[in-house]
Amino acid sequence: MDVTTSLSKEQLTKMYYDMWIIRNFEENLLDLYQKNLAYGGMHVSVGEEAIAVGACANLKREDTIVTSHRGHGHCIAKGADLKGMMAELLARKNGLCKGKGGSQHIVDMSVGVLGAQGIVGAGCGIAVGSALSFKIRGQKNVCVNFFGDGAANTGSFHESLNMAALYSLPVVFICENNGYAVSTSFARSTKIDKISVRAGSYGMPGVTIDGNNIFEVYKTVGEAVERARQGDGPTLIEAVTYRWYGHYVGDPCTYRPPGELERWKEKDPILFLEKYLLANKLCCQEEIDGLKAAAGKAIAEALDYALASPEPEPADLFTDVYFEK
Repeated sequence: MDVTTSLSKEQLTKMYYDMWIIRNFEENLLDLYQKNLAYGGMHVSVGEEAIAVGACANLKREDTIVTSHRGHGHCIAKGADLKGMMAELLARKNGLCKGKGGSQHIVDMSVGVLGAQGIVGAGCGIAVGSALSFKIRGQKNVCVNFFGDGAANTGSFHESLNMAALYSLPVVFICENNGYAVSTSFARSTKIDKISVRAGSYGMPGVTIDGNNIFEVYKTVGEAVERARQGDGPTLIEAVTYRWYGHYVGDPCTYRPPGELERWKEKDPILFLEKYLLANKLCCQEEIDGLKAAAGKAIAEALDYALASPEPEPADLFTDVYFEK
């Protein structure tokens, strides 16, 4: 079945809008960080929006996701509150984690966002735990785990895949291979050409896809989610993509070959879907412009909310935190 014909105009325009929401959110964060209004490590996913949106479009509210340090897009695509997210990144009391989590620890349990993880590969084990809980309780829910190519070389990744396969757990592992683990290229850190081939070692399906093609992402993840939901176990998906900015805000990116960024910008996942919508007369240019404007307005409102939110009181330092005297 051609997935492009199975998606309605409403579904496609929502995907387009959601990708613009993520990009606007991330680009605003870059500006806020440089103005010293956002704090902590900041890792944006501009250029990778199709993976978050295409994957989460297959999930129910009760399904869960676990993401990484580059996880804003996944949280937004799963339905995390935009205003609460923006307030959290500005370390405000009205943030999703009351201003204490920041960029690398976004959590919104109301929509199944179990959290972003600052430790590379740590989310794999958490995702397996979520999937195990679904199985024990007899629930037809699925956990999707997002991580990068660097995490695929950690022990946590291998242990998690082994356990997930052994117990046929309802989890989908999505490796966003953007070519670099910090500044180390994939070719210099990994002998194999495709991370997905590692799935065979654990007795699960593995597939490598174009992470900038939202149709390919939606279809592949949809099949894996359905497989997991029916009790047939996990899948490893490697989505090949590229981050337009550095590993973190301030990264000089001197390790990139000349012209590499420009070549990948030609594969802009948002422009890919925009061209499809226009070419197939699903949207006119006026509708496209309206969706972009609506996304920009939503982010502007979230930013206004965050800037108007109070900062945490010093006395709040020890609330919601486990410590021993």
